[in-house]
Amino acid sequence: MANASGVTGVARIFLRKSVGQIQAEHEHGELKRSLGALNLVLLGIGCIIGTGIFVLTGRAAAQFAGPGIMISFVITGTLCAFVALCYAELASALPVSGSAYSYTYASMGEGAAWVMGLLLLLEYGLAASTVSLGWSGYFVSLMKDIGVIIPPEFTAAPGVAVKDAAGAIIATGVVNLPAMFILALATLLLIRGVSESATVNNIIVAIKLTVVIAFIVIGIKYVHPSHWSPLVPAEIPARPPGTNMDIWHQIGRALTGVITGDTSHKYGIGGVIHGAAVIFFAYLGFEAVSTAGAEARNPGKDMPIGILGALVICTVLYIMTSAVLVGIVPYNLLDVPAPIALATDMMGLKWFSVVVKIGAIAGLSSVMLVLLYGQTRIFYTMSRDGLLPTALARVHKKFMTPWINTIIVGLLAMGAAGFLSLDALSDLSNVGSLAAFALVCITVIYLRISEPGLTRPFRTPLYPVVPVLGAIMCVVLLMSLMSTPATRNFFLGYLVVGIVVYFVYGIRASKLGRGIVVGPPAEGEPRELPHRVGEPPAGQG
Repeated sequence: MANASGVTGVARIFLRKSVGQIQAEHEHGELKRSLGALNLVLLGIGCIIGTGIFVLTGRAAAQFAGPGIMISFVITGTLCAFVALCYAELASALPVSGSAYSYTYASMGEGAAWVMGLLLLLEYGLAASTVSLGWSGYFVSLMKDIGVIIPPEFTAAPGVAVKDAAGAIIATGVVNLPAMFILALATLLLIRGVSESATVNNIIVAIKLTVVIAFIVIGIKYVHPSHWSPLVPAEIPARPPGTNMDIWHQIGRALTGVITGDTSHKYGIGGVIHGAAVIFFAYLGFEAVSTAGAEARNPGKDMPIGILGALVICTVLYIMTSAVLVGIVPYNLLDVPAPIALATDMMGLKWFSVVVKIGAIAGLSSVMLVLLYGQTRIFYTMSRDGLLPTALARVHKKFMTPWINTIIVGLLAMGAAGFLSLDALSDLSNVGSLAAFALVCITVIYLRISEPGLTRPFRTPLYPVVPVLGAIMCVVLLMSLMSTPATRNFFLGYLVVGIVVYFVYGIRASKLGRGIVVGPPAEGEPRELPHRVGEPPAGQG
C-alpha cells in the first residue's frame, strides 16, 4: 500500500512518529494548560482511591490473604511503582494527551499505537462503567437509609440477581439506572471544561480523603489486635504430607497459581500473593495523570510529581485502612460489597456508617470523572492523527473541550454500565490495563535505545531493571486473567475486530501515512499544518 510518506507494504504499520514531531504537536496544542502539580496529584488520587478501599480490600482479605492483606498492599504498591516510574519518564519527555498511545506511536509504530488505543478503551471506558456499578450500590444503600427505596430491578444489569442484606435474592435486574445517571452527570461536567472538572475533583478528593482518614483515626480505637494473628493464616486446604513448605516453594506455587488462574487454595503465602494480584486493580488510575500532559502547565516537572505522588499517598492510605479494617472485623466476614460500612456498623456508630457511604459515593464519583476524562483525551489524540473520524477532535468554541468525543464516550460507558455485569466489566478493563502497562514498560526500553539523546526531565531509576520487572509483572497477571475462557474469548475477538477496523479505515485515513503533520488548527477545527513529513512547517527552515 503506497502513501505520501513513501512507506509501503508491511512496513506501513511500523511507521513511527518522531519524538520531535510529538513534542511539536504538544507545543501547538489547543487544550488549555491549567493544571499544576497539586492538581495532577489530586487527579491521580481521585482516580485511585475508590473501588480499592471501598470494595476490593474486603474481598481480597476474606478470600485470599486474611490479615496478610497489609503485606499484599506493600507488594502491589512496589510492583505498581515500577510501572509508575516508567510512566513518569515518558510523561515528562512526551507531555501529550494520548498517554500510552502516543508513547507507543513514537516507539513501535502506528500499528502498535492502534492496538494500544484499543487497550486503553477497555481500561478507561469500561473501568468507568465498572466503578459506576460500585457507586450505584453505595447510592442505593444510602437512599435506603434515608427512606428512599429504588426498585431493585433498576439497580442491576439484565439477568443479574439482586440480593438483600441477608443474601436472599429479591429481584432480577433489568437495567442499572443509578450507574447510568452518574455517568451522564460526569459526562456533562467534562463537556463544561477541564478546569471546572479539576475543581470539582479537588473538592471530591478532599471529602473522601477526610472520610478515609477519619475511618483510620476513629477505627483504630476499635481494633482488636487478636484479629491480626496469625498475620498469614494457614493455607486451606492444607497441602499433602511431605510437601515442601519452605517460603521459596510457597512463593513458586503462588506464582504458578496466578499464571494458571488456580485459586483452589487460599491463605498462606500463596494467598498473600493472590491477594496482591486481586488488589493490583485497586491501583488503576495513577497512569491517568499521564493523559493530562497537554493540559499541564509545566509537564516536565509536574507530571512525575503527579504520578508518583498520587501512588505513594494512596499506598500508605491503603495499608493503614486495611490494617484497621481487618483489626475490627474478622477477615472471613469481609467478603461484602461495602466492607468499610460493615466495620463502622460493628463499631456501633451508625452515623459514621452513613458518612462512610457518602465518602464512598464521592470517591467513586471522582474515579469515574478521571477515567472518562482520560478516555476522551485519548480519542482526541487519535482523531487528530487521522486514525479516528475528525469529529472526535472538534473542540467546543466556548468550553474548549472535545465535546462530541466526550458525548460518545459517555454514551458508550452508560450503555456498558446499564447492561453488563460487574464481573464482565472488571475483568475486561483489567486485561486492557495490564497489556497497556506492559507496552509502556517496553516503550521506555525502546526509547532509551533508539533516542538516547532525548531530553528526559525525569529518568526511571535502576534502568533497565525497573522496566523489565514491570513488564514481567504485568504479563504474569495478564496471563492470570486470560485463563478465564469468557474473558480470553472476548478479548481476542475484540482485538481481531479492532485490527480489521484499522486496515479498513485507520491505515488509509492516517495523517502520518499521508505525510501530514498535525499542527495549529483553524478556529473550531482540528488543527493541522498542510506540510509533509520531513519538510519544515511554513515559516521555518
